[in-house]
Amino acid sequence: MSRKPPSGAVVEDIDFDRWAVILCKPDAVERNLVDAVLERIAATGVTVTDRSCITAQAWQAHVHYWDLLVDADWFPGRDIPACLDAMYADRPVAVALAHGEPGFHHRLRQLLGHFDPTQAARGTIRGDLGDDSLAAALAERRLVRNLVHTSDDPDAARRDFGTWFGAGRRTLLASPVQLQSTPSDA
Repeated sequence: MSRKPPSGAVVEDIDFDRWAVILCKPDAVERNLVDAVLERIAATGVTVTDRSCITAQAWQAHVHYWDLLVDADWFPGRDIPACLDAMYADRPVAVALAHGEPGFHHRLRQLLGHFDPTQAARGTIRGDLGDDSLAAALAERRLVRNLVHTSDDPDAARRDFGTWFGAGRRTLLASPVQLQSTPSDA
């Protein structure tokens, strides 16, 4: 049996120009901000569906942050795999799907704000709800806690879907029916 993680790029024939994955990171779950984050995204006219709370596996974080693993210059002198494991492995995250107009990924990214919450503008999720900074993360030799991720573009949405939902759950994408969530979901 192979220990190699499954590829995230396993879902074909889906219009990922209209779909994105929302990942509420462990810090959002621990601070009980999942509802607030998803409500703010839905308030922009994006349909948020299929929310679930899962326990993240190390391989998921490694696939999700492959760009950090490839270009470790973002955090010089850091053991990026160990940082990812410390931040994600065996910790709860909430995942949901976002459905919107073609090309809405850029709008979602703007709503999130800068990856460093101290540099994110007011009115963005990270600017209003974030409580960490890149400076603190660098000083503590860890990754910044910035609450949420959404897919950057259609290719990332395909990879994110395969990583966090699994290719076998493609029926979730059949019809965007808004999920009715309750605070006990996460």
